[in-house]
Amino acid sequence: MIIIIEGAERDRHSTLIDEMFRMRATVFADRLEWDVTVTDGREIDRFDAEDPLYLLSLDERTGALQGAVRLLPTTSPNMLRDVFPVLVPGGAPASPLIWESSRFAVNPATFNACERTEANHVVNRTTIELLCGIVEVCQRAGVEHVVSVFDARMARIFRTIGCTFEVIGTPARIGRTMTYAGIFDMSEAMRERLGETGRLLTPVLATVEPRRIPHPRHA
Repeated sequence: MIIIIEGAERDRHSTLIDEMFRMRATVFADRLEWDVTVTDGREIDRFDAEDPLYLLSLDERTGALQGAVRLLPTTSPNMLRDVFPVLVPGGAPASPLIWESSRFAVNPATFNACERTEANHVVNRTTIELLCGIVEVCQRAGVEHVVSVFDARMARIFRTIGCTFEVIGTPARIGRTMTYAGIFDMSEAMRERLGETGRLLTPVLATVEPRRIPHPRHA
């Protein structure tokens, strides 16, 4: 299941948020060897101070953190505009109808807790569940598209699972890999394709208080 945590409500979910930051350090610094700042075992960047939305995938039986992604409006500071402008020479999208996803990560602890075949299944399901969660949140918030920065490996994964995208700007080699900026349609057709691939035909968002899906600040 997917839960939503507003950046402004991090203190109410401090244990899960701390676990997410530690997971990000393991994924982005230790495994992928990205040039990120890790302090006290936690990967936190300046965009975490921009009051984003966090989507966390939790095991329905144990409550264990399986993965996470961050959503930010494109009308305020975001990674594509402020960190990767080389990918969009003509300028990054900026619209209340477009959000950015970043820090998409699946918990490496999955590999330690399962046999390889089962672990691959959980990783694939978690990836699709997070993507389904993004679509569901955006649909409820009236957001039509999401932009993201990703490498060639993730591009292949997106194509394999039916998560179609359009490359915007100009791909560039950043570090050791080709890096892309892509825009994703948050349509019902996208949700149906992902649901069929991951056998997630019912909503993945956990039941929340009957109020509107919160917007990231400045959206």
